[in-house]
Amino acid sequence: MMTLLKSFKTEIDPTLEQKQKIHQTIGTCRFVYNFYLSHNKEVYEAEKKFASGMDFQKWLNNVYLKEHPEFSWIKDVSSKSVKQSIMNADKAFRSFFKHQTSFPKFKKKGTSDVKMYFVKTDAKAVIYCERHRIKIPTLGWVRLKEKGYLPTTKSGMVIKSGTVSMKAGRYYASVVVEIPDSPSVKNNENEGIGIDLGLKDLAIVSDGKAYKNINKSAKIKKLENRLRREQRSLSRKLENTKKGESTQKNIQKQKLKVQKLHQRMDNIRTDYINKTVSEIVKTKPSYITVEDLNVTGMMKNKHLSKAVASQKFYEFRVKLEAKCKERGIELRIADRWYPSSKMCHCCGSIKKDLKLSDRVFRCQCGYVENRDLNASLNLRDATTYTIA
Repeated sequence: MMTLLKSFKTEIDPTLEQKQKIHQTIGTCRFVYNFYLSHNKEVYEAEKKFASGMDFQKWLNNVYLKEHPEFSWIKDVSSKSVKQSIMNADKAFRSFFKHQTSFPKFKKKGTSDVKMYFVKTDAKAVIYCERHRIKIPTLGWVRLKEKGYLPTTKSGMVIKSGTVSMKAGRYYASVVVEIPDSPSVKNNENEGIGIDLGLKDLAIVSDGKAYKNINKSAKIKKLENRLRREQRSLSRKLENTKKGESTQKNIQKQKLKVQKLHQRMDNIRTDYINKTVSEIVKTKPSYITVEDLNVTGMMKNKHLSKAVASQKFYEFRVKLEAKCKERGIELRIADRWYPSSKMCHCCGSIKKDLKLSDRVFRCQCGYVENRDLNASLNLRDATTYTIA
């Protein structure tokens, strides 16, 4: 039987002792990650070459820790987590050498996303999971806040690996589960659709359905105003620290308030994307066409960068691709230079002088339509595309 890997993420409720172990592991992983970056810089300056992750791990365990026993606390945490942090840094270097990303940056406490990694020790080992708890190596049984979400061991699902992360005072477990691959059934009876992503509305579908911009809702606006006030309060506390009027304890409390508001807004946006993608896919189109947006280029516009980032276009596409693969729907990606907005859907002529402020598309042939709907219709009928 064919199997596939699927990830599940849920909030956990660790004990005080388990929280201390998580903090210790995450701190050690961050230190080792940064140590690998600094070590590679020294090696390059001396020998004009970079050390791979495996070479660094061997040198760390067999040479460095023996010569510097004061760093033996590195071995107090899970070796799998330490190894994974090294391999993450190795991956960052390889992406840099391929000109895919910028040079790897050092992880900073409190701001960088560092996770505690766990995996099955061998092929026969089992990471047990019950309805209300999961057994994580080095932590033991950890209670789940959302009961019944993770697939249990009794159901026959196999947990291959996972991570424990911390964000805004909350703890999360993400696991990769091996599940049987059920053959996807295609439904080619319905017409294909095109989706135009934008800032005024999140998505405009060629069937006329429009999904509003959640960032313009009263809920998000209220949270943004509250976030603005809390950030001003944090800024004042940081300034008062220089004068000796604020304590680090008060600053940490205020930082936590700001982080929780950021997380709250991020959860609302992610939930809206999940529901939008699910609703689109449930119409069972024979194919879906979207445009390959240049999000990096859009972010360079200082007037639009905040709006572009909050729309989460990349997350929308990733989740749409996963849902289409699950439902057997063909996802077509139109080239980013495809003139979907400037092309008339009626006669096919290109309107080169179309401005961003022109919300209604008017063609010389007499065709008049909403700019975004016209773009989605052109994407639906696009003949040049790649399959995701």
